[in-house]
Amino acid sequence: MYNKKKCIAMLLAGGQGSRLKALTTTIAKPAVPFGAKYRIIDFTLSNCTNSNIDTVGVLTQYQPLLLNEYIGNGLPWDLDRNFGGVHILPPYQAKNRTDWYKGTANAIYQNLHFIERYDPEYVLILSGDHIYKMDYSEMLQYHIEKDADCTIATLEVSLDEASRFGIMNTDDNNIIYEFEEKPAKPKSTKASMGIYIFKTEKLACYLKKDEATEGSQKDFGKNIIPTMLACGEKMVAFPFKGYWKDVGTIESLWSANMDLIGDDPKFDIYDPYWRIHSRNIGIQPHFIGEHAQVVNSLVSGGATIEGTVINSVIGPRVKIEKGAYVKDSVIFSNSVIHEGAKVFYSIIDEEVHIEKGATIGAVKAESVGIAVVGRHVVIKEKAIIPAGANIEEPDQNSRKGNKCSCEL
Repeated sequence: MYNKKKCIAMLLAGGQGSRLKALTTTIAKPAVPFGAKYRIIDFTLSNCTNSNIDTVGVLTQYQPLLLNEYIGNGLPWDLDRNFGGVHILPPYQAKNRTDWYKGTANAIYQNLHFIERYDPEYVLILSGDHIYKMDYSEMLQYHIEKDADCTIATLEVSLDEASRFGIMNTDDNNIIYEFEEKPAKPKSTKASMGIYIFKTEKLACYLKKDEATEGSQKDFGKNIIPTMLACGEKMVAFPFKGYWKDVGTIESLWSANMDLIGDDPKFDIYDPYWRIHSRNIGIQPHFIGEHAQVVNSLVSGGATIEGTVINSVIGPRVKIEKGAYVKDSVIFSNSVIHEGAKVFYSIIDEEVHIEKGATIGAVKAESVGIAVVGRHVVIKEKAIIPAGANIEEPDQNSRKGNKCSCEL
């Protein structure tokens, strides 16, 4: 018989991410590229590895193909284990029915058999769409010392921001006595990060109870946490004091990428003691041309820069030709910015071609939005795509060389 695990992680990675517009038309949000060489899910998986959590169930649902392929056997994150490791957990056909995941709580409920296989004392619930570095082992130790039934990681936010989060109201010992979901008039500024540690038996009990409750939304924040509080379970807040960003919108994704660059970046991806692991390894060095200009930018391996790049994040194998100009933008892998094209305040997805003389975004776009160009799109010569535009992925014929017909 296998040894039991002390703690395993369940990583929720099945959301559609519709607020990321064209970037999630054909891929799941956790698979969206970030920071030139990574994908969003790399940060949560790396946190698990660095925290000595060696068993991770990744719950997928929406457009999972690329995400499943990317994770593979978990080798880049040292999660290829004979007992444990990383496991993809899509919805499946049970004996009497086939069910999509109906909410975060229902997704975990449908995978209780996976949890039971490892017989852990504790279960860590995570989300695959946040950018942060966190030692879960410290949170687990805190949870054990407090003898809590549930521990929730919290982040101090401003009073103005608090109404966008689930807010934990606590006493002086961080014992939670009230939870408010996006309150209009928040009583505190302790925002839930969507990171939970449960005693396994308590988690299973309340998931089963919630599943049997008619009208439940099957959600941790809306159902499980309030019910546990109402039943008098011991719930504590774990204060987190580091960088954390939910990259669920175009603006927050762009902003988080910008936080990687500058003289004093807000988020350090170069920390040798907390490596961010990725499947994107073995890429050849980048090339900066003789007449190129690169200022305050992050450039990944395999990129060829012969034009001008200012205050931008450039992914693997991107080509920026002579006379092309990229500023305040994020360019995903394998895209080409052709001669004379200009890109401002934009996110350009993978395998996009911006042809000669085209202009994407506005020089000063802070007030009118970030332009987004989806995967495989070809923007015609001299086309003008305004700030805040969302250019979706073309049909299959477009991928074979047809131009995008959009000339906004």
